[in-house]
Parts: sequence; C-alpha cells; structure tokens
Amino acid sequence: MQGKKKPSVLRQIFILGGTALVIGIAVATVSVGSNALAERAENAPAPELALLTSVAVSPIQFESHYTTTRRFLGQIEATAGAVLSFELGGHLAELNVDEGETVAKGDVIARLDTALLEAEQTRMIASRGATTAQLTFADTRLKRAEQLQGDGFSSQETLDQARATRDELASRIAEIEAGIATVAINIEKSVIRAPFDGRAGAVDVEVAETVNAGQMVLTLIETAPPLLRVGIPLSVAKDDLELVTIEVAGEQYAAKLQQLRPDIDPTTRTRTALFALQTEAELAFGQTANLMVETDVAAHGTWVSLDALQQGSGSIWTVLVVEDDIVRTAAVEVLYQQSDRAFVQGSFTEGTQLIHTGAHRVVPGQQVQVLQGGV
Repeated sequence: MQGKKKPSVLRQIFILGGTALVIGIAVATVSVGSNALAERAENAPAPELALLTSVAVSPIQFESHYTTTRRFLGQIEATAGAVLSFELGGHLAELNVDEGETVAKGDVIARLDTALLEAEQTRMIASRGATTAQLTFADTRLKRAEQLQGDGFSSQETLDQARATRDELASRIAEIEAGIATVAINIEKSVIRAPFDGRAGAVDVEVAETVNAGQMVLTLIETAPPLLRVGIPLSVAKDDLELVTIEVAGEQYAAKLQQLRPDIDPTTRTRTALFALQTEAELAFGQTANLMVETDVAAHGTWVSLDALQQGSGSIWTVLVVEDDIVRTAAVEVLYQQSDRAFVQGSFTEGTQLIHTGAHRVVPGQQVQVLQGGV
C-alpha cells in the first residue's frame, strides 16, 4: 500500500511545478506588453480640443404693436344685374344678343312685331287730320254765329250750339292725340334696350316665339368692376374696412368699402358689407373670396421665428438666448402667430442675443460660438 502512494505524490509535484511555470510566463508576457503600450501612448500626439458649436444670433428689438390679419368668406357678385322682359305680349321679331355676348348701354337687345301698332298709329293720325279739319270749320261757324248774333240776326241758341260743336271737336282731337301717344309708347315698349353696359346671361326665348307680358327674355349682368358681399362681425370697426385686400383663387386685389348695412343678420349676427374691387380682371360672379382685414394691436414685444420656439414645461413656451457665450433659456408668452413667425413677450431685455434658427442643435448651459446676423 505504501509503495503505491509514492508515484502519486511525484505526479502532483510535477503538475504544480508546470502550473507555476505557465503562470510565470504569462505574467512576464503581460508585463512586457503593458510597457510597450505605455511607451507607444507617450509617443502618440495629444488629441485636439473639440470645436464649439456655432449659432446664429441677432439682438432682440422690441416693437409697440403688431398687425393681425383676419379672414372673412364672401361672394363675388355683379354691381348690377337685371332680368329683361317686355311689358307687352306679342310676336318676337328680333333677338340680337346671344348668351355671354357684350352689349353697350342703349343697344337694341330684342324687338316685338309692331305692325298692328303702327297700323293703329297711322289710322289715328288720319283721324286726327279729319277731326282737325272739322274743328277748323267749327271755328269758322262759331265766328259767323257770333257776328250774326251781334247784329241781331241769330239766336243765342245757335251761338251756343256752334260753340259746343267747336269744343267737342277740340276734345276729340285731344283724345286722338292721347291715343297716338299711347300707341307710340307701346311701340317703344316693344323694344328692349340695354339699361347699362353688360354681358348677356341666360337667354330664355327664341325668335318667332310669342312671348307674354313679363316673361323673361334674358338676364343682363353689368360689366363694371365686381363687388364682394360678406358678413362682418360686430367686433370689426368700420375704420378697419376702408381699404382692404380681397383674395380670389390665390390672387389678391385691392378693395374699397362701398356700403355697410346698419342691420344685423339674425342668423349669423353679422352686418353685410359691400366692397368694390379695384381690378379689371374678369371674375366669375358667384365665386367665393376671402376678405383680409388688418388690425393694429398695441402690445410690447418682439417677433421670433417659429423655429426659435420650444415647448417648455406645461403650457409655457421658451426660446434660447446667448449670454457670455453660454446658452440660456427665456420663457415667452405668444400673443399672435402667423404662418412662419410669432409675436411674443418674454423674460428678456432689448438687445439680448436670440437664437433664431438651429435651436435644436444646442442645450441650455452649453458654451457656443456666436455668429451675428440670424434670420
């Protein structure tokens, strides 16, 4: 039993010795590598310092007011429009205008057949001539009767009868004259003339038709500069409406207030205003348009771009400013906002350097390089 234990002890001694040798070799290798790395690190050049972030700033300049632009939807309409018709019925002999055609004031648009009226006029003129001849003879008889009665050769009755005959014929001529004037008026009313310069709208009849009194022949739309009809809230002052801008299909036109009605629409609670557009452009009547009203609001603040605004805690907005090359936070109150900028009041003084753009690239407390001339 003792002879078997001796080889086991020797084997353990060999194993321990081999392990110690391996560990020694590893320690020596690590030591040599560490010395080499340390020497290489000492010989390497020192790293350059990181460059500061550049930000564009501009000094804050306060203003005493800002201008708001309010929009109201309205409709383009003609200055004047009329539905034209005959006061008398009859056979339509002429129609000189087609839909969309331009006419000048006084142009003949349509005419009825007036043959019967003209014949009646001729008959009455002839009747007037015959009655006038009778009146001349009656005047002669009256003068003779007056002379005879003065000489005592004629009775008073004969004189009265001659005078009555003369008066009756004079009245008949007056009646005929009135009839002739009526026929002339009817002939004139058988013609439709353009009441103003305009363009024809819908035409509702054809030549050779028989039209009734009051039946629509066509509509006429005045070609003068169009109007905008729009409802204005009571909060808008009349002085702000004197000169405004109208936007139609992306185009803007100057306009002037023409009328502001004193009554209030019971449904919309607005007052109707009419604006004359100062343009020669042909606009479609019935087209919608935007009325843009500018109003000055007194307030002490400054304009900042929307890029400069950042959402703070809660409902507070902030901007970033630079003080001694260090980024700081300033709380602001937004008073008015446009498409690309806002008018604000804030916890800063005039002349403070404001970061207008690129505020997302820096954080409060960061040191930066300032570039003057922000947008």
